[in-house]
Amino acid sequence: MLTLKQIYDNPQEVIARLRKRNFDSEEMIRRVINLDEQRRNAQTQLDNILAEVNSLSKLIGSYFKEGKREEAEKLRQKVTMLKEEAKKHETDLASCEKQLQEILVNIPNLPHESVPEGKGADDNLVERSGGNFPDLPESAEPHWVLASKYDIIDFELGVKITGAGFPVYKGKGARLQRALINFFLDNARDNGFLEVQPPYLVNADSGFGTGQLPDKEGQMYHAEVDDLYLIPTAEVPVTNIYRDVILDKADFPIKNTAYSACFRREAGSYGKDVRGLNRLHQFDKVEIVCIDAPENSYERLDEMVNYVQTLVEKLELPWRILRLCGGDMGFTSALTFDFEVFSAAQKRWLEVSSVSNFESYQANRLKCRYRDENRKIQLCHTLNGSALALPRILAALLENNQTPEGITIPKVLVPYTGFDIIN
Repeated sequence: MLTLKQIYDNPQEVIARLRKRNFDSEEMIRRVINLDEQRRNAQTQLDNILAEVNSLSKLIGSYFKEGKREEAEKLRQKVTMLKEEAKKHETDLASCEKQLQEILVNIPNLPHESVPEGKGADDNLVERSGGNFPDLPESAEPHWVLASKYDIIDFELGVKITGAGFPVYKGKGARLQRALINFFLDNARDNGFLEVQPPYLVNADSGFGTGQLPDKEGQMYHAEVDDLYLIPTAEVPVTNIYRDVILDKADFPIKNTAYSACFRREAGSYGKDVRGLNRLHQFDKVEIVCIDAPENSYERLDEMVNYVQTLVEKLELPWRILRLCGGDMGFTSALTFDFEVFSAAQKRWLEVSSVSNFESYQANRLKCRYRDENRKIQLCHTLNGSALALPRILAALLENNQTPEGITIPKVLVPYTGFDIIN
């Protein structure tokens, strides 16, 4: 959530930067400024009245002690009237604060100056790429066919148990899943990330803190009886560890990693792009979360992007990194880099990671703060990234490594799987 200071300092710059997102904020910014002026005025009047009530109350006490009952009673009547007036200002103040909050939570984050112009995925910029494209025959099979052929993923059984988008991993398919999770976690720990194991359900305050709530696109699964939400990513519980916390700058950078199952309704998804593992309602992912001081957050972002690159390189997958344009970025992000790997049988790029800097946008919602060198309390910057999401990584591994003898396993995973081929 943007701070009022960001808006007040230069409202026209805020409006101009949000246009890069194709988001017209002019009316909303004007309303924010007007409501905040009303809020300040109501607060000032309320403070003045309460100060007068306090002063008169002391005078009433002294009058009673001096036996001046008539004067004291007159002042008591005036205090009663002032308290009624104070209630009106309290109501006005609460109304202004509520309206302000409703507008602010619907204004997206300001895009970083390096975010390219654009309306959608076609306008994203390729930053860099690498890896070797496999030389597969025209008869190469997509992963959903290979999964059935080698009996490692059962999509129909998942439909029977739950519904579409909830596959059942079996045998070497399940072991490969577990191998990838452990491989990603071990690499994260080796790179200085503290492993945590978070809950898979969060309360509404946690969902609000990281920007999943209000759920504008209806992507969260909601357990209504308990008013809890299934997490769409471990980013939510891990970042909320630091909600309502004041950190010390000496503790930075804070680096966490977590494995979790993730749950997304994926409302509106259909067609060939959702076949097999391409888009699921439940999937596994290892997440990395960083918290740092504002002056260091973009250095941290580069470090996280470089780290994710090492993972796809170790898995020997062809990859590319995209700098997302304004029209394709997430609501809370200031700058996002997407990682894609090439799926040789499908002949298409598959997104496997997003690494983002949210600057102070999440921290303002979370009240995640730190004390600087002068002991002044400031908002932190928060960052997160997938390192990595499993379904499309698994899809690319199955497709790109298919041979007449079976599906070969990348060398780095063999110590985790205990086998070097699926056949």
